[in-house]
Amino acid sequence: MAANPIPISELTFETIKDPDETLIRCTGRIVSATSNDLQNTVRALIPGTKRLVLDLTNVSYMDSSGLGALVGIYLTAKRQECELNLINLNQRLKELFRLTRLATIFEGHEDMLGMTPD
Repeated sequence: MAANPIPISELTFETIKDPDETLIRCTGRIVSATSNDLQNTVRALIPGTKRLVLDLTNVSYMDSSGLGALVGIYLTAKRQECELNLINLNQRLKELFRLTRLATIFEGHEDMLGMTPD
């Protein structure tokens, strides 16, 4: 019996820049195979903005590598005085951030994680 190949996870980005912030819409899975792409893409944008917004509406899954990538991005942004916000998290991602206690790092308060800015 032949094994079914597991498809390679793909993560794509759409970047929208304006004078106040840079919005990055992520689509796909943030896992070990894609976390370096996420870090490289976002870190390259940090010097050109004071606020990065990662829109995770279309992120279907995130593993520990994805969490690690986001923490690394957060630390890089903070060192360069750039604000990082995560928006539009699905319920599973919100729960993942709450369980790992990372919600308080990214938004300062768990209740606000995933809320879109007014």
